[in-house]
Amino acid sequence: MEAQQEPPSLPRSLPTTPLSLQNKQREEMMACVAALEAALLPCLPARELQAVDRSAHSSHQIDVERHARDFMEAAKKLQLYFISLQHEDQPTKEEMLRKEISIMEDELKTKSELIKKHENRIEAWREELKEQLDRHTAELQRV
Repeated sequence: MEAQQEPPSLPRSLPTTPLSLQNKQREEMMACVAALEAALLPCLPARELQAVDRSAHSSHQIDVERHARDFMEAAKKLQLYFISLQHEDQPTKEEMLRKEISIMEDELKTKSELIKKHENRIEAWREELKEQLDRHTAELQRV
């Protein structure tokens, strides 16, 4: 009987910079795939041995079950990894509200600047119109 191999465990996530986050996720996924492959490879020869030896209490049966169990554990870890990635990609309600508030604040700032710009234009037009009115009034008084 061969020594039981532990499939590699998933690496723990550490706080990373945005640039290295993609590399970290890629490494985690590759570790999961490697664990899955390491658990699958021993299953193949054990399955062939089981086909050759049909005895009910064969050590090969135990090997096959152990390797199959290791494979299923590695597959579950890979599945959990992908589920965790899905959850990371979905923002929480709090994050969504913060983003929405930020968008509204930006929109409010833009509109406030636009209102200020138009107020300045209106004030400039009022001054121009007052100057024109004063000129016309002065001309009328001369005539």
